[in-house]
Order: sequence, then C-alpha cells, then structure tokens
Amino acid sequence: MTKLSAEHLCRLYNLQFGLPVIILRTARFFPEEDDMAHSIEQSDENTKANEFLFRRLTVEDAAEAHAIALEKAPEVGFDTFMVSAPTPFSAADCDELIVDAPRVVARYFPDYPRLYARKGWSMFRSIDRVYDPARISERLGFVCRTGFAEVLAELAAEEAR
Repeated sequence: MTKLSAEHLCRLYNLQFGLPVIILRTARFFPEEDDMAHSIEQSDENTKANEFLFRRLTVEDAAEAHAIALEKAPEVGFDTFMVSAPTPFSAADCDELIVDAPRVVARYFPDYPRLYARKGWSMFRSIDRVYDPARISERLGFVCRTGFAEVLAELAAEEAR
C-alpha cells in the first residue's frame, strides 16, 4: 500500500509540476539469502537460478535499468516498469506453472533437468507469479543481459571444464 501510494505521489508531481518520473519495480536482485530460505527446499544458489525464470535479475542489470531510466525520463515524462530477466513463459503457461512448473520449464529448456541433476538442484514445483518485463523493453529498449538461458549456459560451461 505504501509503495503504491508513493507511486501515486510521483505521478501527481509529474502532472502538477512536469517532473519526469520513471518508476522501476525491480524483481529480486539482492545477493543475500532469501528471507524465506527456511521454507524453501532448494539451496540459495539453486533458488536464485530458478528465479531467473520469473522474478530475478542481476545487480548489474538493475543498475543498467536505472541508468537508462534516468536518461530516458525527460522524453518519457511518467511511466512505471517491471524490471526482471526476460521470462520464457506466456499467459497460456500460467495454469500449468502452478501445478507442474518443472514440466513447463523443460518444454522451454530441455537440457535443464540434466544440468540441474549434475549440481543436485531441483526446480520449484510451482510458480505462482511471473514478472513480465516486456514494457521496459518496448518503451525504453532495456533488456536484462542475464536470464535463465545464461544461467544454464554457465552450468553447461562448468560441466565442460
């Protein structure tokens, strides 16, 4: 409620005084352990890798998004954007993601089960929300450099070493 109220105040200042404001609703990018780690089956590294599918970005990508927002604010005026790694999922995947996320992920990334097994990792059984960063890509031209595909590429590179 307080975040939304602050966003509305920013919009009001934009309307009344012409102050350019871009609101970035960032996905998780913090390096510390999740505050709900005690209730998550996966290790911290495994959890963060999984989250690149639907609600994570790197610190570097978060910083770049902010720099681009500052640069583009005068021409945009006011807008709100979700900032997260690109998701492979579509609206058609939502129901199945809730009941069998590993199967949905395997459709998009067939090698993930093998790469994960090598590390002793697992996928979340259920994914109940997916952040969609499409608008920031469309309006500001920003796309995170790191997503789940890059995480898997790094796992494959580790395997090759």
